[in-house]
Amino acid sequence: MPRWKRILFTLLTVGAVTACAVFAWSALRRPDTCTDGIERIDGECIGVDGEGYDFGTPEIRDVARAIARENKRIEGQPYVTVAMMLPLQSDRAELRRQMRSDLQGAYLGQRQANEGEGEPPRIRLVLANPGRNYAHQEQIVDTLLRMADAPEDRLRAVTGFNLSLDATEEAVGRLTEHKVPVLASRISGDGIANKDSADGMAKLRFPGLARIIPTNHDAAQALANFNGERGRENVRTVLVYDKRPDAYNESLAKAFGGIEEQGPPGPAPMSFESPSIDEPGSTGNQFTQIANNICDSEADTVYFAGRTLHLRIFALKLAQVGCKDRHYTIVSGSDAASLRQAMTKKDWEQLRGEDGHAKVTVQYAAPAHPDAWTTELARWTRRWDAEHDREPTDEELPQYLTEPKAALDTLKKRIETTRGEGVRLGSTPNLEDSRTMLVYDGLLTIGKALHQAQQGTAETVPGREDVGRQWSLLQSRHRVPGTSGLICLTSGGNPYDKPAAIVELDPAEQGHGNLKFVGLGWPTDRAQPKNCVIPSSTP
Repeated sequence: MPRWKRILFTLLTVGAVTACAVFAWSALRRPDTCTDGIERIDGECIGVDGEGYDFGTPEIRDVARAIARENKRIEGQPYVTVAMMLPLQSDRAELRRQMRSDLQGAYLGQRQANEGEGEPPRIRLVLANPGRNYAHQEQIVDTLLRMADAPEDRLRAVTGFNLSLDATEEAVGRLTEHKVPVLASRISGDGIANKDSADGMAKLRFPGLARIIPTNHDAAQALANFNGERGRENVRTVLVYDKRPDAYNESLAKAFGGIEEQGPPGPAPMSFESPSIDEPGSTGNQFTQIANNICDSEADTVYFAGRTLHLRIFALKLAQVGCKDRHYTIVSGSDAASLRQAMTKKDWEQLRGEDGHAKVTVQYAAPAHPDAWTTELARWTRRWDAEHDREPTDEELPQYLTEPKAALDTLKKRIETTRGEGVRLGSTPNLEDSRTMLVYDGLLTIGKALHQAQQGTAETVPGREDVGRQWSLLQSRHRVPGTSGLICLTSGGNPYDKPAAIVELDPAEQGHGNLKFVGLGWPTDRAQPKNCVIPSSTP
């Protein structure tokens, strides 16, 4: 072969090898994606999407597509973007069903806000998956901050947030630091809240944060007020708490520990330690020992500061311990609203004795319950009829009951309208677990803030700081009648005297147990004032 040919062949060979190496290097550096714009990290699909992607979770496929269709419908109209941020993948079927309930509430709230408020701006809803336990929240917050600055996105609020974790707190802190309004509809931990002051002048830790769910402290106080400080004669209580670092568990344990009781003292608090929110670890063994210790005491009421997965295991262990036919009541927080979905027929059988009567009843402060307003209005009417010989006037009817009932009726009508349009949401929304109701209320609250912040013509949209300033103005005549109760926000963005729906899980005599609404508990021990005017003495 001539020398020039050998040189040319060598150059071509080297070039080909180099090109292959460059291609391989870029392929290695190119992020693995689940779909356009969604990166695969540690086996999870992390990112933000408003085009109907289900993040690999079939349970949310229909409702994600419904949200995408609503986003398409409002194209061409003045709109802002609202992000729904929560983990959207799980190996556990009950958690995937909870995700679906949350997103059903988001879609129904988006529709109601877009059609119920009249004038634009409309809400374009996107789903933001930060991964299990919000592990990749930093990447999601980066994306959301870019969307807040982008004229084509106009992100004006972030909602969702279903777990009180350190990572959640970091995400909320960074968003509000950059003046992105946050509406927390599902986190009850006391650590992710602003402190109110009597003069309203306190520096806010999270400027631009609003919440529509009571903190664990307020929920525990509402439970105590409902039960008369649990001061009935011969009632003895014990606190059982998870010592794993977790903002929800910690604030709930602190709230329960701070309740002043009038009854006889019970045994000292007992702790267990779980590996994580959704793993049992060795908690079954720990609970057997705790149950034996409780059995040897005279306690019959247990304050449980822990997550739903561990609450279920604890209740079953407590029922298995032979304790002189004693009946136990376990009192827990808002996370217990998901307990019924996790219970099997065999579980219910374990919670009841051979005589069919309950060994263990679980009572908790739910953020909402669909039977609350009808039941409480019926009780109010009976009291009225016993004291009067005439019908009450509209002015005399209790707003704190009638307005939430009307809001719930509107939600039910929206569900029927959606069904009539042939819109599939994956299942008929289950209102009993409160998730759909709370998230729906959150979207309505954002919608009201958007319209009140609207300035100029309908073609303009409010700035993000303008939206954040509206939170503390949503009170009195600007209150939001939510399905979960009247939403009247303080200067710190907290719901004033928001009622807790006291709910009991009763094993019943056979089959699956009953979820029973038993009454409303108020953090202040009295119902919200007329027109929800927040008194000046509130911090």
